[in-house]
Amino acid sequence: MASMLDAVDQRTKLVGENRLELLMFRLGGMQMFAINVFKVQEVVMLPKLNLMPHRHPSVAGVTHFRGRTVPVIDLSEAVGMRPIDRTQPCNLIVTEYNNTVQGFMVGEVDRIINMNWNEILPPPDGTGRQHYLTAITRVNDRIVEIIDVEKVLAEISPYDGSISDHVIDKDLLSLAKGLEVLIVDDSSVALAQCRSTLNFLGIKVHEATNGKRGLETLKKWADEGENVPEKLLMMITDAEMPEMDGYRLTREVREDPRLKDLYIVLHTSLSGSFNKAMVQKVGCDDFLSKFQPDKLATLVQDRMRTVVDQE
Repeated sequence: MASMLDAVDQRTKLVGENRLELLMFRLGGMQMFAINVFKVQEVVMLPKLNLMPHRHPSVAGVTHFRGRTVPVIDLSEAVGMRPIDRTQPCNLIVTEYNNTVQGFMVGEVDRIINMNWNEILPPPDGTGRQHYLTAITRVNDRIVEIIDVEKVLAEISPYDGSISDHVIDKDLLSLAKGLEVLIVDDSSVALAQCRSTLNFLGIKVHEATNGKRGLETLKKWADEGENVPEKLLMMITDAEMPEMDGYRLTREVREDPRLKDLYIVLHTSLSGSFNKAMVQKVGCDDFLSKFQPDKLATLVQDRMRTVVDQE
């Protein structure tokens, strides 16, 4: 399976084309699940695990992987299902989110599939595991559930959403009144963290849960006669989202004369070095890894200063 990932760097050409690749796997039953390949470092057979005292119930233990100690999460238990049966063959998916490395214990790993983001849809209301799904798709007439890994990780190790006192420029807070930001993200956890940071700064927040809805919101404002680049301090967009990803959203914005000057920040849990390259490719103005409220507050305040200086 590790050989399936050898060419992952070549897959960056899919980004900006509204395409992605999913690694499909099972958690014990017949239902198929998936995560984005770009977040996967390697797939191996489950190694021996060492137990940790006072660990979270969903953390099966730790293992040593390529010179580092990696926590291993029973993904099935973490999303409210039965724990993985370790008497059966199990796999370890080693991933990187927000500059941290962790392993997800799963059952059978199936394959990698190449898809278009418009084939990836938000989960329907009322589904049993909707709480832990970020999207669904269909492969060979079978439903594949894409797990909201950010939510899983946030429940195991809650993010600190507070802003350090030394970061806040109190002289700027009075200038934030009336400023507006559009956040585009399919993760409820990420939306809540961004909203909290921006609300603390006194900024009005608009939200869209994927790139398609974000673009519709922007175009609606423009159709109503709004000067969108002046209306919004910035747009903060996730990279991977159902129906339209953040890269395609940025491209669409840049191609619309009414929107092209909008300040756009790519805000994602994907690899930092990868996304810094993609910022230039698709035309974003800045890049920020998720769940870093101090850095988000700093970035927003820097943009506020620039806007004030231009007036």
